[in-house]
Amino acid sequence: MKKHLTWFGTLAIVLMALSPLATNAQEKTELQYFRSNDKEGLNVFETPKEAKGTFDKVRVFVGGDFALQFQTINNYNNLNNLVELGSNFNLPSANLNINTQLADGMRLHLRTYLSSKHHNEAWVKGGHLQIDKLDFIRPGFMEGFMSVATITVGLDEFNYGDAHFRRSDNARVIYNPFIGNYIMDSFSTEAFGEITIQNNGFIGVIGLTNGKLNQNVIVNDNSDNKASFYGKLGFDKQLSDDLRLRLTGSWYLNNGTTTGTWLYGGDRAGSRYYGVMQALEGNASDFEGRFNPRFKQMTAMQFNPFIKYRGLEFFGIYEVVNNSPDQGDGQFTQVAAETLYRFGTTEQFYLGLRWNSVNGNANSTAPDTKITRLNLGGGWFMTKNVLLKLEYVNQEYKDGFAPDSKYFEGRFKGVNLEAAISF
Repeated sequence: MKKHLTWFGTLAIVLMALSPLATNAQEKTELQYFRSNDKEGLNVFETPKEAKGTFDKVRVFVGGDFALQFQTINNYNNLNNLVELGSNFNLPSANLNINTQLADGMRLHLRTYLSSKHHNEAWVKGGHLQIDKLDFIRPGFMEGFMSVATITVGLDEFNYGDAHFRRSDNARVIYNPFIGNYIMDSFSTEAFGEITIQNNGFIGVIGLTNGKLNQNVIVNDNSDNKASFYGKLGFDKQLSDDLRLRLTGSWYLNNGTTTGTWLYGGDRAGSRYYGVMQALEGNASDFEGRFNPRFKQMTAMQFNPFIKYRGLEFFGIYEVVNNSPDQGDGQFTQVAAETLYRFGTTEQFYLGLRWNSVNGNANSTAPDTKITRLNLGGGWFMTKNVLLKLEYVNQEYKDGFAPDSKYFEGRFKGVNLEAAISF
């Protein structure tokens, strides 16, 4: 209860303090070059190059996300040593979002997790500065280049792959048609800088991070810090009124042994399935249901097709990640296919299926392991800010797990109901 009061009180105080400024801003103008934090933001990937809003003075926009699940999931394994799970509500999660239009074509984003599965206290997830115009240097400066370019710097999630645009970010679950994220969840918050080019359907991204989730300046004998380099090439075009096609390929490269290991373990909010695969004895993990290769000297590539024809929608993942021969020459492959059908006068309803599989080995001498997940579900946008969704999940741990492992012939399956508000 204390935790609930803490984040709720914090949110109330901040909203009351900023409400005059925020209300004035949100009634009269829009954020520029911004992905709307509601139903209108569905299937938006990189932020658009259309300004939409105009700038007259510095304005603050305050928003938030809330999510609550009712979970009915059971888990099993061959050893029969997992905790028993009941049916109940999970801890609600909440985000506080502050976006500030600083200048024409320049804005700041800051997201704070007020309540999350993994942390009891409110803490800043990350923030970044986005620049779509250089008029603050002088009017019209590099106008031709900036008409297709976006510069982003900060300590926040960076643009590797397309899956992170459709995932749940703590309480911001409105873009995710299901409850859980993908098994190998490529998401991390690191100090980064990137340039994005969007021109007539072409997409190009080049970026650099310091490879660290937890920032510090301490150097010791074991430090082998290397920067992480990443990028993306792709095509995204509305080919007709009915048909949109997007295809991208992304890469991530880090040669350090003390940096770059967070690409699949950077979401400190925890996984979306509560209490699953927790042994009766031993420490509980808030990240069960996901898989993190924990590779060092890592190379990753992700390919993402997206097709939308009228109400029918397909999104896919083919991803390969490996480490160096010096680190064991391991490799894992992730495949995912998600099909949705959106219907209704404003496509406010949807039904969908997602299949997700991860298989591979930690090193060249280890046996192959495999994890599969099936999601079936649907949702209803009651308004563009309120979403109710229902999901059935069945995740199985197959092949390669030792007989004394809690994952040997392990499985969790059941139903989740999630209610979400984002604005």
